[in-house]
Amino acid sequence: MNFHLLRHALMALIVGTLVACTTTPQQNDPSPVPDLQPHGGAGTPRPPIATNTPTKSRWVPVDWSELPGVQQDSFTEAWNGWIKNCERPNTVFAGLCTEVRRLSIAGEDEQRNWMMTQLQPYRIEASTGGPDGLLTSYYEPLFEARRVQGDGFNVPLYQTPASLGKRKPWYTRQQIESLPEAQAALSGRAIAWLRDPVDAMVLHIQGSGRLKLTEPDGRQRMVRMAYAGTNDQPYKSVGRWLLDRNLVRDATWPGISAWIAANPARVNEMLWSNPRYVFFREEELNPLDAQFGPKGAQGVALTPGRSIAVDRNSIPYGTPVWLSTPGPTVALNRLVFAQDTGSAILGAVRADFFMGWGPEAGDLAGRVKQNLRLWAFWPKSQAGSAPHLR
Repeated sequence: MNFHLLRHALMALIVGTLVACTTTPQQNDPSPVPDLQPHGGAGTPRPPIATNTPTKSRWVPVDWSELPGVQQDSFTEAWNGWIKNCERPNTVFAGLCTEVRRLSIAGEDEQRNWMMTQLQPYRIEASTGGPDGLLTSYYEPLFEARRVQGDGFNVPLYQTPASLGKRKPWYTRQQIESLPEAQAALSGRAIAWLRDPVDAMVLHIQGSGRLKLTEPDGRQRMVRMAYAGTNDQPYKSVGRWLLDRNLVRDATWPGISAWIAANPARVNEMLWSNPRYVFFREEELNPLDAQFGPKGAQGVALTPGRSIAVDRNSIPYGTPVWLSTPGPTVALNRLVFAQDTGSAILGAVRADFFMGWGPEAGDLAGRVKQNLRLWAFWPKSQAGSAPHLR
């Protein structure tokens, strides 16, 4: 594993602070971090919002020819996202799932022609603005871990404590790591142990991750740490904490790395500035599951490069979407699916692109912050129910 790339990506995700303003109570600072309340929370598809309901977006019907690169994208590659959609479909798309499954072995031209016959594209615009928005990206971290504490692996990942529902909010991050009563409540609840507290914070930010886990008998296996809940404390950006105290000049890895190296005694102080704490559950990763990401808010596993998180008040879960961005980090014109959400993913033309897992995906995801346009697809047979029509 290339840990230099991994740490660069992780810190980019942790300390970015300059875009994507959010109005949710748990986050008060602008940040390009895709989702600072965990991705992959359990969710269910909801029906389209009625046309007369106040929304964040308006849908403008357009011709397929308006979609950039629609003839060049690999629809066959995207079809896994369609298949996943049909595991828990939006009710509007449920009637198409028989054909979607049949077309899984079809060629790209047949798949594209079927979509053009069945679906109407709508340009997504802000209800008070235009079609331009923001794309960020997220990923699933991958770390080495041990089942038993020791040999440098001393940072726990906990399952939910039994008293979590009895005390709201629960203990803060600092209290969890320092108060005897909080530690007593978590005694025996550690699922696994990491080397680095910064790595644990990254898992808390991303909401899930993969572990290369070593068991007590020396066996190694890959497991997933899935989001199970939080302590109900507000999120505070550690990057903002560093910048506000002039401890770093900008949110770059060299500056943060130098600060951590020069101030090891203050790392806990930095981490404790964020009182939110995430609890996990362990999931097996069989060969099929390993080809997909964690479950998003729609309740289906995310497909690398084909799943996005959206503001569900703009685009309903399970909606096929055409995504177009010119770069500079990645240039994309492709079919994706709205299968997740996040507390920082707010606005009509706003998407968080699921990059995949591991250090390479993390390095790329941590650098994505660029312009975006979106088009939603809706069944022509259900055109009268399309949300937010202008």
